[in-house]
Amino acid sequence: MVLAIPDFQTLMLPLLRLAADGVEHTLAGSVDALAAEFALSPTELAQANPSGRARTFYNRVAWSTTYLRASLLIESTGRGRFRITPRGSSVLANAPSRIDIQYLMQFPEFKASRDGSSKPTGNAGSAIPPSVQTPEEEFESSYQSIRTSIEQDLLARVKAAKPTFFEQLVVELLVAMGYGGTSADAGRAIGQSGDGGIDGVIKEDRLGLDTIYLQAKRWEGNVGRPVVQAFVGSLAGQHARRGVLLTTSDFSGEARKYVEGIEQRIILIDGVELARLMFEFGVGVAPVGAPYVIKRVDLDFFEEG
Repeated sequence: MVLAIPDFQTLMLPLLRLAADGVEHTLAGSVDALAAEFALSPTELAQANPSGRARTFYNRVAWSTTYLRASLLIESTGRGRFRITPRGSSVLANAPSRIDIQYLMQFPEFKASRDGSSKPTGNAGSAIPPSVQTPEEEFESSYQSIRTSIEQDLLARVKAAKPTFFEQLVVELLVAMGYGGTSADAGRAIGQSGDGGIDGVIKEDRLGLDTIYLQAKRWEGNVGRPVVQAFVGSLAGQHARRGVLLTTSDFSGEARKYVEGIEQRIILIDGVELARLMFEFGVGVAPVGAPYVIKRVDLDFFEEG
């Protein structure tokens, strides 16, 4: 279900109307007021951006204030505080049906900020690509699209690789995740199953205080419950209670339900999750170009004592 959270441009006019009383408003208070106006549910308010680092609605309200401030429709009065300007009051007096980026382009200060020029020229009403995402959301969306494409490529290459390569990949991944210390001493009894996957154990920590039993299946079809049951049986034979079962394909619903009801702690990692972990922990991928870090203005820095 797609949550009905208004985009940041849709929030501009309601936000300016909220400030129409001429008093100082806070960002947090504006978020609460607009959430009530749009009747957002607790679930919608809790929704986060793809990175998980910011709540979507709060982030969109914040970006709306940024755009209105760049247009001189509101002005900052302190940390996370603002009030309407005479220009903002004049805009409301004309009762616009909507305020968005296209509307704000009539103001030279805003157009200059969009063009990256201190001396705005040209037609203030020139067409610009429509967008319902904040710049931050656009960046995250592009990043997620690139990441998904890379993960799909990773999984395809893993499926096409030799069984011995897959065996080493599993060890390298778990080491990168913090298990086993180093690749040299991380695992043992690797590659003895002879069934196109691997069976073995890996140290849970550098000291080897405990071990985790592994089984990997480089399959195309789903891994069913019988395979998982057999793995659990092998754990019981070793008096072990923890294991990881990996596959390049997927697990059946019965297999997933089965591991939820047993005493042993069994982690199932399917092909999609395998590729995600490879990307996240830098296995089989390499950085390209300089890293990009999204930054915000540090409001505490500008807070007067």
